[in-house]
Amino acid sequence: MAKQTKKTEAELKPEKIQKTKAASPAKEKVTDKKTPAVKKAVAKKSAPKTVKSNDVNQINAVEPYSRFSDFDIGLFKAGKHYKLYEKLGSHVVEHKGIVGTYFSVWAPNAQYVSVIGNFNGWNRGSHPLNYRWDASGIWEGFIPNVGVGETYKYFINSSTGEDLEKSDPFALRWELPPHTASIVADTYYEWDDKEWMAQRYKHTGLDKPYSVYEMHIGSWARGLESPDQFLTYRDLAEKLVPYIKEMGFTHVEFMPLMEHPYYPSWGYQITGFFAASSRYGTPQDLMYLIEQLHKEGIGVILDWVPSHFPGDVHGLYNFDGTHLYEHADVRKGFHPDWKSFIFNYDRNEVRAFLISNALFWLDRYHIDGLRVDAVASMLYLDYSRNEGEWEPNIYGGNENLEAISFLKEFNTTVYSNFPDVQTIAEESTSFTGVSRPVYTGGLGFGMKWMMGWMHDTIGYFQHDPIHRKYHQNQLTFSMVYAFTENFMLPFSHDEVVYGKGSMLGKMPGDDWQRFANLRLLYGFMFTHPGTKLLFMGSEFGQSAEWNFQHSLDWHLLQYDSHQGIKETVKALNKLYRSEPALYEKGFDWTGFEWIDAGNFDDSVIVYVRKGIDRENDLIVVLNMTPVIHEGYRIGVTEKGLWKEIFNSDEHQYWGSGLINFEPIEAEAEAWHGREYSMNVTTPPLGVAIFKRIGEDED
Repeated sequence: MAKQTKKTEAELKPEKIQKTKAASPAKEKVTDKKTPAVKKAVAKKSAPKTVKSNDVNQINAVEPYSRFSDFDIGLFKAGKHYKLYEKLGSHVVEHKGIVGTYFSVWAPNAQYVSVIGNFNGWNRGSHPLNYRWDASGIWEGFIPNVGVGETYKYFINSSTGEDLEKSDPFALRWELPPHTASIVADTYYEWDDKEWMAQRYKHTGLDKPYSVYEMHIGSWARGLESPDQFLTYRDLAEKLVPYIKEMGFTHVEFMPLMEHPYYPSWGYQITGFFAASSRYGTPQDLMYLIEQLHKEGIGVILDWVPSHFPGDVHGLYNFDGTHLYEHADVRKGFHPDWKSFIFNYDRNEVRAFLISNALFWLDRYHIDGLRVDAVASMLYLDYSRNEGEWEPNIYGGNENLEAISFLKEFNTTVYSNFPDVQTIAEESTSFTGVSRPVYTGGLGFGMKWMMGWMHDTIGYFQHDPIHRKYHQNQLTFSMVYAFTENFMLPFSHDEVVYGKGSMLGKMPGDDWQRFANLRLLYGFMFTHPGTKLLFMGSEFGQSAEWNFQHSLDWHLLQYDSHQGIKETVKALNKLYRSEPALYEKGFDWTGFEWIDAGNFDDSVIVYVRKGIDRENDLIVVLNMTPVIHEGYRIGVTEKGLWKEIFNSDEHQYWGSGLINFEPIEAEAEAWHGREYSMNVTTPPLGVAIFKRIGEDED
């Protein structure tokens, strides 16, 4: 075993090995029964006597050893240790010339903790960990000849006498569900994405195009031979990467990839916060996928869930026989919607656990952004609770002050360590300053989902075109608050499940009108201020709503109508990335101006998108009905020739081909409050986009 695992030392930098060796003598003081601290440790419960091995060195079955310095412990107690993944968990190291694994776990209310696994026949008494003398609540020890690939759990005897078998909260790998044991692993990987990492800031700034493809790995596509066979991370590197590049998305967002026991939770009920799901491969396989995306200039966003966790007996719940990670008060510690448990944000060690987890994915996996799930449920004490089911804060309000403080600390820490990433809040309320800096009183997120825009827009498009003139305010209202936050426009997975139907299924009319409406909807999305997010399948007009048990309906692309939706999204992504007016001022009110938002009878809307340079201005014309308007006059910002650079009614998009073929000269005729105007043809249920190309040479 020792020979087999010797090479795993490569995951540790030499200075780290030296540091752990230097820390071990201090740890050995715990075994000195004359010190008062040891009496406290022994009082927990006397562990079985240490077993000696047959090695010539007579090394103990569990050697005193530590990766923690006094400074580490001080940070941990204060909730300011943000790299706990370098300390807690299982780490292959060399000690006394022998390769083995250092185990450490936080269980302050345990009386006895041991490591059980295949290596000791799951014997609860053979490998007890040592309880630290510093009231940190950490149990630790070095077990020789245990290396990468070994399965294990912690046996915990609680202060109430309860016997528990728990998976490691910091495990880097877990068994394939439904098995629940942790696996000794490493995150060593020779990355080949230095160019991306060095230039990442050019792709993630708030003045850059940011178009996100949201996806669920398990149902994007399945094996060709079996519909139940998942694609691995490496399979996706081969199939997904070229697809996203072809479609022109700047980023891909993975729904949670942390280990979760219940597949139908879509990954949002996490037990292994530091482990990539073993359903799709190893940690290094996921790193390879991320690396290949980076090499093609595609950023990676990961869904992160600090809001709750499931009550599985092997997980975080009741970890050492007490409410350790979850809040003990059911009014703050239990989520009524998801039947899960809420983190205790007032506990320093729990805050350090969560922030360490966020930094772990940014550090070890080169993740470029974190989309934080269910922020609204964290902010309010009365979220999904009836009167009497919640207790006001110290000021009498419904804000969860501890969670708010945590989110501010999380964002401050992330941006301090990784200034070129983005944090994105899935937050659906009117809470003030979600995407504003902490130093101005905000929560500090980089962006926030614009849920109001999403609901209003879908609601508007579900109306038959003949009735839309009565609901035009649903489209225009978003501009009242569009720049109060850094908004991302989401058509996410939540809009295509639970009987809501697909994006295509929401569109009214016959087949032609439904596809035209969807193209028009996407045209509005890509020209509206804010960044973009589109859930998988929506980019080619998936007919059925999303089913996590099956692959997307890729066979639909054999039909021109669905291929037309795909080509539309591809063209819009290209336009969005190439036209500065669509992204340079995406969060700035000076980047948008209405030309005409009041033509209710015709349901035609016209506006300008502006960049830094006025030469890049774009005029967007939306015709929300199938009625064609020839010679439709609109006011323009400048005289000269204007060229149509996009029209959703083109034949290649499965449109009718009613486009403005030739450049149009703006005339000196005042219209819409502007000195110049021009006549255009508005495509039926279509969007036309114009850009000034210069003066008329005649």
